[in-house]
Amino acid sequence: MKKVAALLPIKENSERVRRKNFRLLCGKPLYQWILETLLSCQRIDCVVIDTDSPRLINELNANYPKVKTILRPENIRGGMVSMNKVIEHDLLICKEYNHFIQTHTTNPLLSKNSIDDAIKCYFEGLSTFDSAFSVNRIQARTYWGDGTAINHTLGELRRTQDLVPIFEENSNFFLFSRQSFAKTKSRLGEKPLLYETSRIESLEIDEEEDFKFVELVLSVLIERSDKCEKR
Repeated sequence: MKKVAALLPIKENSERVRRKNFRLLCGKPLYQWILETLLSCQRIDCVVIDTDSPRLINELNANYPKVKTILRPENIRGGMVSMNKVIEHDLLICKEYNHFIQTHTTNPLLSKNSIDDAIKCYFEGLSTFDSAFSVNRIQARTYWGDGTAINHTLGELRRTQDLVPIFEENSNFFLFSRQSFAKTKSRLGEKPLLYETSRIESLEIDEEEDFKFVELVLSVLIERSDKCEKR
């Protein structure tokens, strides 16, 4: 099987939720949830963390020695820098890998099974697609800002399950090759495969209320898991 490196960017500070990546979520820092999921995936050979935090690098070296760390250069730091610029820098360092999955700390509920299956589908589809990214299916009556219907006819109340679905990028993950990135300078290739993830796995932490909601959902999932193990 071809080698895959997981790219995980982690900033020291966050704009909307203070120090979000290091804030405790159900007992451990947010970043550790997705990191430990990536490390458990059978189809990922290496986890690479790109960060502007020397403190985090020291912490990772002590607790996760298998993780490769990259100290982000000053010229590509800050909230206005495109993630594609960060990826471009990471690919210059990770020269031994040709295929990559990039994800975020803000998706702590993304599962090992979904990641492994997405990588499998990505490789199986390379004869047709050049990349892949995660989406949510929207099968509801949708409109443009001026009130124009997108996927239905105004006044014609077809069942929502019969409407043409629209797909929303959810930022769970992006799969791409060194070749596709070089061609487009983007984690999205010219012909990407859309991979659907569940609503729960797609929950993303951007705002304070997101953090509280995800913590509630995660605590319920943990409680259910503990009960199942005791049976």
